[in-house]
Amino acid sequence: MSTATIDRQALLARDATDPLRDFRARFALPEGVIYLDGNSLGARPRAVSERLRQAVEHEWGKDLIRSWNTAGWIDLPQRVGDKIGTLIGARAGETVLADSTSVNLFKVLAAAVGLRPGRRRIVSQRDNFPTDLYMAQGLAAFLGQGHELVLLPDEPDAETVVAALDDDTAVLMLTHVNYRTGRIHDMHRLTEAAHAAGALVIWDLAHSAGALPVDLNAAGADFAVGCGYKYLNGGPGAPAFVWVAGQHQAGFAQPLSGWMGHAAPFAFDADYRPAEGIARYLCGTPPVLGATALECGVDLMLDADMSVIREKSVALTSLFIELVEASCPGLELASPREAAMRGSQVSFRHGHGYALMQALIARGVIGDFRAPDIVRFGFTPLYTSYCDVWDAVQIIAGLIETGEWDQPQFHARAAVT
Repeated sequence: MSTATIDRQALLARDATDPLRDFRARFALPEGVIYLDGNSLGARPRAVSERLRQAVEHEWGKDLIRSWNTAGWIDLPQRVGDKIGTLIGARAGETVLADSTSVNLFKVLAAAVGLRPGRRRIVSQRDNFPTDLYMAQGLAAFLGQGHELVLLPDEPDAETVVAALDDDTAVLMLTHVNYRTGRIHDMHRLTEAAHAAGALVIWDLAHSAGALPVDLNAAGADFAVGCGYKYLNGGPGAPAFVWVAGQHQAGFAQPLSGWMGHAAPFAFDADYRPAEGIARYLCGTPPVLGATALECGVDLMLDADMSVIREKSVALTSLFIELVEASCPGLELASPREAAMRGSQVSFRHGHGYALMQALIARGVIGDFRAPDIVRFGFTPLYTSYCDVWDAVQIIAGLIETGEWDQPQFHARAAVT
């Protein structure tokens, strides 16, 4: 469909035949808002309010501490972890809900380095999400003895990554979908190349879990982490998840040996004894309310077909690129043009991207900004419609044409961008 044949009526008709159209009603979306930031914070599933009310008023309010047993609170990390596992190609018992992405990354990075004694290089890329780099820098400094984080250029191609792997590389640490541009790494190829070099691989799935098909076991991956508040729609600060391939679960030691990772937490032993399997990646007490909300989002995801989600994601992002480039001068595509190389987001560069995004938010189109010049739009196929894309582009084009974005209030930086 070319821009000459696209109009709002045609997109209304497309929405009417969308196989995912009924999922939109399962989210609480505010009137007058086009929400294109699900890659940063997913919208609230309607089921969350009632489920949390039950957890707060009955499980916590009436049953109190008994709910650890009677309501299954103690099983939440494994139960929700296994549900997430079905979305990322995991087997039962390989995924657990715990802590934050940053903390989980530290755990698996320390474990992976420990499995490769004598090797001291952690290889990543300069435009990886900063928390991943910070945690790796912190671990390398803590370990000392020549351990270092080696950074490849921004958005390195596969050949550049492969060429950087040598016999001193312990770990290749990459984010599957780049947080700024949405570029996808070839998980199969790079995992295979790392293994050929004798290294292990950690994949950050923050921008791919729930957004596109992922099969960690088919790729032969070693470790993965991800967050619950983006495409899994678990709510702000939702707990994260960690995945460990079955073959590594008996042979590693993770550094944060908290009581929930103990083989028998309620034996209250003085000495640490790690639990069997994925449970040893637990640390502190599970965040029950956060995990409960996240389970609602994950259950909703499990009702959808991931291949259909991906098909619509490609259609939405391709339509957005086509319409923006036809009517919004001054925006330069920063995401891959080839759909197979692009996650479920589209990023454009603009010399005053922050101000433009604030003006868009003021007009009801919510995306976000990433320094220095990226305006970023996330497309969640379960609740984003084709008409949303059309309407958003009309607003963007109008702001650019009138220069309305260039007002002092839109240039004033807030703490969160």
